[in-house]
Amino acid sequence: MLPVGPPGAGNSPYSSPSAFAGSPLLVSLEELFARGLLRRSELRGSTALPRDRVDYAAAARFREARLRAAYARFATGDRRERARFDEFRSRCGEWLDDFALFRALKRETRGAPWTRWDQGLRARGAPALATARRSLADEVRYHEFVQYAFDRQWSALRRRCHELGIGLIGDIPIFVAHDSADVWAHQDLFHLDERGRPKRVAGIPPDYFSRTGQLWGNPLYRWDRLRRRGYDWWLARLRTTFDRFEVVRLDHFIGFLRTWEVSGRARTAIRGRWGRGPGADFFTAVRKRLGRVPLIAEDLGVVIPAVKTLRDRFGLPGMRVLQFAFGNDPEADNYRPHNYPRRCVVYTGTHDNDTTVGWFRDQGSAASTRSRAEIERERAFTLRYLASTGPEIHWDLIRLANMSVAHTVIVMAQDALGLGSEARMNRPGIARGNWEWRLPTGAPSAAVRRRLADLARTYGRAY
Repeated sequence: MLPVGPPGAGNSPYSSPSAFAGSPLLVSLEELFARGLLRRSELRGSTALPRDRVDYAAAARFREARLRAAYARFATGDRRERARFDEFRSRCGEWLDDFALFRALKRETRGAPWTRWDQGLRARGAPALATARRSLADEVRYHEFVQYAFDRQWSALRRRCHELGIGLIGDIPIFVAHDSADVWAHQDLFHLDERGRPKRVAGIPPDYFSRTGQLWGNPLYRWDRLRRRGYDWWLARLRTTFDRFEVVRLDHFIGFLRTWEVSGRARTAIRGRWGRGPGADFFTAVRKRLGRVPLIAEDLGVVIPAVKTLRDRFGLPGMRVLQFAFGNDPEADNYRPHNYPRRCVVYTGTHDNDTTVGWFRDQGSAASTRSRAEIERERAFTLRYLASTGPEIHWDLIRLANMSVAHTVIVMAQDALGLGSEARMNRPGIARGNWEWRLPTGAPSAAVRRRLADLARTYGRAY
């Protein structure tokens, strides 16, 4: 699944204000009602909220009002519950203290970036922080309560999944948002100027998704300082994620070897340079401190041999995306199932791709990185490879993924439902309109579930 932190700029889960916190939008109001913290009347949804898309601003307003009502009742409620709350605060204080204060200060400053706060707060002077904690104590406590509710509910979800034999696969964005509790609290770990602004930011050069590259804008790590500290911040991040998931995908695995560095003032990612990541030293530290934790390497993009060497040295499965297998992607041959190793994860597509139906029906556009002729050649080769005429192209690719030797198969929900471009989750390089698709109520249908189960049984993937 996508990262489960609070969404950030553009509603992106990859630009969260925290690498540790859970999203308030995922906190169940029904569960808070069951605990006596909300009234039944407060569960009634707004008829203005759309059912097929997420209106993030409206949803956040609706939920925040109810979360604050639940907090007010919690503050005067059961002592045993508050004791469990204090235990959570102690257990997660390593990140929770800074995150809750950060959120309280954001509200106090009407959302101003932390680089525009008063000097004492911006530079995290001890007197300024102490004063803020006193004056904003109740607001800080509210944000701690929301995280407590998230932690409690997620733990219950995971227990139920275990009972059903279901494992959860999470996702760690390699970079963090500049306007985040993480960068504010650990400014020494990032390439920032004296006012906290990024000197250099992350991105990727021109590729399949964009002719001008992708300018992510995330500040770059001071890997030298992280190395001297034993990668403590990263290890804490991994521990928190493995408290929620059985397996974790490392987004932009390439960045651990090298990163496309762009000036903090650049408007596109065309001009940049490759900077060095921590490489094997980081994964050696992870293995030494956390053991052989199950990781998936998102090794898409400009993959040089050293990336594959690093991945294979630590036995990490890489990704194979079927939508990249039939066109002119430099790695296309490796994405074709007859060339798969056993140790890999095959995807019909990812959150950055169009849906399979949308991809197959693409007619090209001014924004496309493929010409009309390239699209036609890709489509013809896809059908030849599949021995299909394409009326159910999504099921063709789902079957192809299942019949491959890849250890794990991941099918996007949109592909299982056979949806087109209207259900695409993200368009890289476009700031608006992303991350809004919602799974329809009642989906997937019994027929879709039976069909998925039949494929799993046919190709030996049913447990």
